[in-house]
Amino acid sequence: MMKIAITGALGYSGRYIAEAARERGHDVLCLTNSTTNPNPRGFPIAPLAWEQPELLAEALRGCDVLVNTYWVRFDYKNWTHRTAVENSLKLFHAAKSAGVKRIVHTSITNPDAKSLLPYFRGKAELEATLLESGVPSSILRPAVLFGETPRESILVNNMAWALRHFPFVGVFGNGNSYRLQPIHVSDFAELCMKEAEKTDGGNALINAIGPETFSYRELFLMLGEAIGCRRRIVSMPPRLAYFAAKFVGILKRDVMLTPEEVSGLMEDRLAVDGVSPAGFRKLSDWAKHYAGTLGKTYASELSRRRL
Repeated sequence: MMKIAITGALGYSGRYIAEAARERGHDVLCLTNSTTNPNPRGFPIAPLAWEQPELLAEALRGCDVLVNTYWVRFDYKNWTHRTAVENSLKLFHAAKSAGVKRIVHTSITNPDAKSLLPYFRGKAELEATLLESGVPSSILRPAVLFGETPRESILVNNMAWALRHFPFVGVFGNGNSYRLQPIHVSDFAELCMKEAEKTDGGNALINAIGPETFSYRELFLMLGEAIGCRRRIVSMPPRLAYFAAKFVGILKRDVMLTPEEVSGLMEDRLAVDGVSPAGFRKLSDWAKHYAGTLGKTYASELSRRRL
């Protein structure tokens, strides 16, 4: 049995990782920015005290493993990629100071230190720092997560929502030249635990992709068939398609997509070639299972952040 600290264990992926850890008999410490979130499993909680690194180190003292899911999807008010990088570096340093034996870190497919996109550039910076830290580390690179319920799976749910509410949907460019390889959040949690329980002391870098690969157009087609809302898929100039998504975001008081996310998608950064899948649950099966509720209501990223 180990003591495992998990960032965001009251949030989305972190909650599944924490539950997987407890099911294996490990003690769990939840490091969170949202200490008022519901905590039905009663996980011990410590705040992510970014401005007090000594408190971070003290919270981590006695932990065998740190599983880090902390990040921000896009810049919004005081949530920025740069701040996420700086806070993550503080967390890595605190873990090393506390004597943590292994760090399991969530990255992204195809990070790139030279990218113009802060998401992928920031993830590359963190990977490089972690591998040079001297703490044995496992870096997991998922593309897109989908969860146990549609509302947890914001990207996929809102694609289905668009299919239910519009006579046609637009894709960026042709929609065929860029892909996604979604992994189920439970598969990802199990992979995190497999890496957390490693005892060999070495580093690992794993492309945490699911068993299916979809072009963006194919993903819309699959979802439309699953929920019984087949719609015409229209190729649009990327800027025009983005403004349509932005308009929906304004109506829903949310951020549906950002220009950087569109660029990353169209650069084919959410797929890797020649890699065996790390998960086995298929998005197509999941979509059929939840066909009655998938996309019935819009899922707001900003509402989830405010929890």
